[in-house]
Amino acid sequence: QVHLVESGGDLVQAGGSLRLSCATSESITSMHAMGWDRQGPGQTRDMVARLTSEGRVEYGSSVTGRFTVSKDDSKNMFYLQMNNLKPEDTGRYLCTVAKKNPATLTSQHYWGQGTQVTVSS
Repeated sequence: QVHLVESGGDLVQAGGSLRLSCATSESITSMHAMGWDRQGPGQTRDMVARLTSEGRVEYGSSVTGRFTVSKDDSKNMFYLQMNNLKPEDTGRYLCTVAKKNPATLTSQHYWGQGTQVTVSS
C-alpha cells in the first residue's frame, strides 16, 4: 500500500499561481507513472497531468501551457505548478501513482485524499 499526502491547496484569485506537493511513502523511482487528477463538486475525476518513469508528460487539454508537473526523486515527492489559474480550475486535486506488481505485471493505482484549490473570479 502506497500512502500519498497532498499539500499546497488554497484560495487564490484568478490569474494567480499555486504549487501543489505530493509526498509518497515509497521511493518514486519504483513507480512507473505519477500525476494529478482533479475532481470538482458533483463531477467526475479528470486527469490533469501525468509523468511516466520514461519521462513522458501528458496534460489535460484545459491546463496545457499553464500547469507543469515535476518530481524530486531524492525527496520522494512530486509537484504540480499551476499558473494563470482560472475559476474553472477549482476542485479537489488528488495525486496518484501507478506501481507495477512484479508478480503479476499489472499496475496498481493509488490516490491521496486530495487538497482543495479554489479560484475566485
